[in-house]
Amino acid sequence: MKQKESVLVGISIGDLNGIGPEIIIKAYEDPRSLELNTPVIFASGKTMQFFKNHFKSKINFHNIDSVDKAVLGKVNVVNVWNEAVNVDFGKEDTKIGEYAIKSLEAATNALKEDAIDVLVTAPINKHNIQSDTFKFPGHTDYLAQALNGKSLMFMVSEGLRVGLLTDHVPLKDATNAITEELIKEKLATVIKSLKQDFGIRKPKVAVLAINPHAGDNGVIGNEDDMVLKPALEKIKADGTLVYGPYSADSFFGSNTYKNFDAIMASYHDQGLIPFKTIAFGQGVNYTAGLDKVRTSPDHGTAYEIAGQGIADESSLKQAIFTAIQIFRNRRAHNHYSKNPLKKMSR
Repeated sequence: MKQKESVLVGISIGDLNGIGPEIIIKAYEDPRSLELNTPVIFASGKTMQFFKNHFKSKINFHNIDSVDKAVLGKVNVVNVWNEAVNVDFGKEDTKIGEYAIKSLEAATNALKEDAIDVLVTAPINKHNIQSDTFKFPGHTDYLAQALNGKSLMFMVSEGLRVGLLTDHVPLKDATNAITEELIKEKLATVIKSLKQDFGIRKPKVAVLAINPHAGDNGVIGNEDDMVLKPALEKIKADGTLVYGPYSADSFFGSNTYKNFDAIMASYHDQGLIPFKTIAFGQGVNYTAGLDKVRTSPDHGTAYEIAGQGIADESSLKQAIFTAIQIFRNRRAHNHYSKNPLKKMSR
């Protein structure tokens, strides 16, 4: 049962052979972590007991069969499966991938039904989750379909926010994927998110060029001149504060990014390499553009250290905090949007 002051945080377990279960346990080991939220982990009591024993944790799990039986102030575990699972730390296993999807689907259904307030996803292995019924390159694409929205991969930290025009797209296909329609759609999503999710009234967004040096007037490709610049000019015409395209090579090193509320990168590594260099361990992957709130840590399964008890839970804790903050910001934004006089009087 929910109450106003406690946000119900659904957590999908991710890859059981990776570090997901370890960082979830560490995030809630301290009872003070339950003051602002109530976690609901989608896995099984038997599986979480295995991890508790392995990591010699003192955490107490409250096992339940449905979300409506969650108890405030407890670390709740919904039994998505009941059988024992063979965990082999650091190994890629298609059977483990099946459990990751079972957890994700159960958590997503709970989110759709408003049984939980927000969803935080532990890392998955994008290869071992593939099957005849699950053919998505990751969480973002799956959630966009499951929640009937147009999602945006938005990497956020305290001092930096990076969105992507193209995310899990092969580099050879990224240029052709960037169209005027896509640019308008993604930038509109970022602008809306900055306003309703982060409380920024008049956001400023910088856009990174597709080609080196923004194409150097066509010497190094014409996509920036033919596609990106015209699209940005049309978007600017209605007063939206978008700037660029900026040459990506010096944009972050010169600290130019600090002048903007968000950066839109043209492709995955153009945005994520600088983001993870600057904010790794404190960054959060946020799926903007949906009616529901979903975040995740900014790292993967980390098979190389799985089971050793040395995984850093900082990014997961930040993902939980960010999800709670966005949930509250949205609630306030929606309230004031419906009651503009109250906003003006403040």
